[in-house]
Amino acid sequence: MAKLHRSEGDINLSPLREKWQKENLNEATQSLLKEDSRYFLKQSLSTPCLNAMQTCDGIYIEDVQGRRYMDFHGNNVHQVGFANPEVLEAVKDQLDELSFCTRRYTNQVAVDLAKKLIQIAPDSFDKVLLCPGGTGAIGMALKLARVATGRHKTISMWDSFHGASLDAISIGGEAIFRQDMGPMMPGTEHAPPPDEYRCIFGCAERGGCDMTCARYIEYMLEKEGDVAAVIAEPIRSTPYIPKPEYWQIIRKACDKHGALLIFDEVPHCLGRTGKMFTFQNFDVEPDMVVIGKGLGGGIFPLAALVARNGLDLAETRALGHYTHEKSPVGCAAALATINYIEKNKLADHARDLGIYALSQLRKMQDRHPLIGDVRGLGLFLGVELVKDKDTKVRAIEEAESVMYKALSKGLSFKITMGNILTLTPPLIITQEEIDKALHIIEESITEVELQSLT
Repeated sequence: MAKLHRSEGDINLSPLREKWQKENLNEATQSLLKEDSRYFLKQSLSTPCLNAMQTCDGIYIEDVQGRRYMDFHGNNVHQVGFANPEVLEAVKDQLDELSFCTRRYTNQVAVDLAKKLIQIAPDSFDKVLLCPGGTGAIGMALKLARVATGRHKTISMWDSFHGASLDAISIGGEAIFRQDMGPMMPGTEHAPPPDEYRCIFGCAERGGCDMTCARYIEYMLEKEGDVAAVIAEPIRSTPYIPKPEYWQIIRKACDKHGALLIFDEVPHCLGRTGKMFTFQNFDVEPDMVVIGKGLGGGIFPLAALVARNGLDLAETRALGHYTHEKSPVGCAAALATINYIEKNKLADHARDLGIYALSQLRKMQDRHPLIGDVRGLGLFLGVELVKDKDTKVRAIEEAESVMYKALSKGLSFKITMGNILTLTPPLIITQEEIDKALHIIEESITEVELQSLT
């Protein structure tokens, strides 16, 4: 039997999932799921599906049986909440004005979005390129790095995710996408991620992170000598939260060895980490940053490559050439999204509420032997479940059980690496709603712990 990889999310071929569906889904829903499975190609993480949605609004999704769930997953598109009225109004207005912009033409709303992205970015950034999704934007960044440096090699992280296309999985580090898919692109070197809790360099035994992982990337840059770019998520979506010194060391090493630094912020840009750009938490600036998912307001697929000055070097090349590159509808949704985040100070809200949520999770950790570690930045939070706090053996079955118990109580989230409850609520969430969600999580963990004792 093929191995079921659990790195990017909870698997859809699971006895626990089948049990939950039998107990919770009526005949009409199960019929729709069977029809979905009949017509869509099966693939891990996706088809067969878990359930069927009927509507979504604010922090909630609702299934076709009318049950509402707080969504702490949302595919990370829901910074401003689902069906945000201001984003919907902008999209509807744009549909009446200009619904599509053919290639070779521009339009005012696309220019306005590009200008807005440059305004919210640090002063060193001055150019933008748009496309329909984060994977495509990663591809554009890789090509621009080749043009800018005359090199093709990259350094990226094991366990990372940058998209599902062949170029993206070449730099990505997850077996669920890479395994048996070769050959990959040449020159895609990989390094261990900055995971202090499970550091393969043994930093825990030395009293904590001492930047061995960052110096290893510096070592790789020196030994390779001809790397075009280090490309990485400034925080991994499990999440791993490196210390600021980690990226500062790598930034200096890139400068020393002529490599660019590219940050993939597709899942968490635009306020989720308490800053508009995640890298702003680390006092470092990349040469390029890729954003997406929430950029389209949870409605329209849109991503952007934002580049620092001096990188507008591909005038005779086609980096993207996407049909919907300057979609007026997508750009209208993005502008409304950014304006809503700024007007309602959602980045500050995410920072403050994230500090509160993390403090509550740490108290929960003290109360529960199943919780090995908690971590987070803003409203990007992770709870790592282990069978034993000393051995750190991943509590994979227990984590999945917690997820389905929480789902039955009205809270949706995903599991990464098989045992990490990954919590990414909409940024419009209130403290009262956070407390309700944390109560559901603790109640579910308690039930699983009691089951293990019987």
